[in-house]
Amino acid sequence: MYNCLKGKSLREQIEYLTKRLVEVPSVNRTEGEAVIAEEIKQWIASFPYFHSRPGQLWEQAIRNDPLGRKNVFALIEGKDHSSKTVVYHAHIDTVDIKDFGAMEDIAFNPDALLDFFKGYQADPKLQAEAQSGEWLFGRGALDMQSGAAVHLANLLYFSEHLDELSGNLLVMFNPDEETQHQGIIAAISELKRLQDEYGYDYIAAINDDFTSPLHENDQTRYIYTGAAGKLLPSFYIYGRETHVGETLKGIDATLISSELNGRINNNMALVDNIRDEVIMPPSCLHQRDGKAAYNVQTPFKSCLYFNYFLYEDSPKDVIEKLKRVAIDACLSVEEKLEQNYKVYLERSGEPKSDLSWHIEVNTLEEYVDELDAKGINVQQVIEAAVRKSEGLELRDRAFQIVEALQQQDFEKKPRVILFFAPPHLPHSYLRTDQERDSLLYHAVQSIADHFNNNLNDDLAVKRFFPFLSDSSYLALYETDEELDALIRNFSGWQSLYSLPVKEIRALGIPSINLGVYGKDAHKWTERVHKPYSFETLPRMIRMLTCLILEGQAQLHQEPFPNKII
Repeated sequence: MYNCLKGKSLREQIEYLTKRLVEVPSVNRTEGEAVIAEEIKQWIASFPYFHSRPGQLWEQAIRNDPLGRKNVFALIEGKDHSSKTVVYHAHIDTVDIKDFGAMEDIAFNPDALLDFFKGYQADPKLQAEAQSGEWLFGRGALDMQSGAAVHLANLLYFSEHLDELSGNLLVMFNPDEETQHQGIIAAISELKRLQDEYGYDYIAAINDDFTSPLHENDQTRYIYTGAAGKLLPSFYIYGRETHVGETLKGIDATLISSELNGRINNNMALVDNIRDEVIMPPSCLHQRDGKAAYNVQTPFKSCLYFNYFLYEDSPKDVIEKLKRVAIDACLSVEEKLEQNYKVYLERSGEPKSDLSWHIEVNTLEEYVDELDAKGINVQQVIEAAVRKSEGLELRDRAFQIVEALQQQDFEKKPRVILFFAPPHLPHSYLRTDQERDSLLYHAVQSIADHFNNNLNDDLAVKRFFPFLSDSSYLALYETDEELDALIRNFSGWQSLYSLPVKEIRALGIPSINLGVYGKDAHKWTERVHKPYSFETLPRMIRMLTCLILEGQAQLHQEPFPNKII
């Protein structure tokens, strides 16, 4: 690979690498993720720096992974024998290619796709972009093989310009970002090992995951100083079953779930009020009753869960907020059921039954405490549910645990149990009231100002990367109390799913996203803009790397930028 790159311009290097990476089908949950990792490792091994330092290039296997996926690490030690270290990271998996339909055979062929879109009259704007020569097409071209290519080109650059690196550069390439983030989660232990053994002081991590226009006419390029987190708040709902001929005497679990969905789904009142940021409300990902086949019994069980982005709120804030919503929703359902039953009695003349319409609302933590107080061995129930549910989808297994606990309630009370299901992504953003974060923020702003003033770019700095990102796993800022609220309300924590929260908190690496730019990620029209992504972006990353390793918050005007550019 080195022989293919030497003599090429920066733009030519990155375009060549991007095409080579796209051509490797590295769809998530396929063996292609392992293949591309091995390719990248061999490419880096061809760089002269690593000929004499083979120990500074290594891989880390993902434990118990049936696909043989792995992380790849490459380390460059700079001129000052410093402990200061900047981490570059990029994910190397892509989403599937089913959206390409009849064109699946060229989904990984940028040149063939370019030829196709040059003649694509169904979308004149897209056709014009293809004809301009400024865009590269293909699955993963934007998300994010081009980002991996940028890091590879900069790795090569710094390996040949050690005098510009006042510290260390650690570059890692990770699989499985598109689903469970197993690559970056596994990398936590390796980052911690390096920190413990060699005393590396991780100043910042730089991710170059894709960025896109935020609206139709948006021409701005964005730099993000943090990443939104994610929770999957879930509701297990148990009602009161009855025959449809006596439907007014039951409590239909789907009525409760519908009320909850209506109050939570896309409700902007539930999200942080943060101006000038892209802040997404919770959205329902799953709503289903428990019936496997047709019968005339009303549904007595229902399950639903939501994608819930975390910005400034903690998991503790979210569960408290959603419990209040659930209580109000259940009160509304109780009133509706009671009123309907009252009308029925008036019309039928039937004597009033001694029925209660009350619906209990508990967090998982509260419900476990209630069962403990009754002398029930909660852990034994959980372990049995985990064994019984083996082979099911992870979210289904989380619900199976909660259902097994609910079945310990022999009073069969109508009840809503609120809990968290996998996965969880911590939120991460710079705290500008802290000195190190403040210096990093001002360094990022200095880079943006420099390129805006000198190259007439339109760059803006924002706090939260608007998509889910591996960057979330490099720092954790929750207090012990807030973290406890997450873990105690998480169904199957440790037995089904867990995060190395202590290690993540100990690392505490602030992560900046300086990303490649393009359009239509996860679509068959996916494309990356070459002038910005292959020329401007890699230089910005180099400049920011040098700036923060030198411990500066502002860019020297001379001669520093010229060395990098």
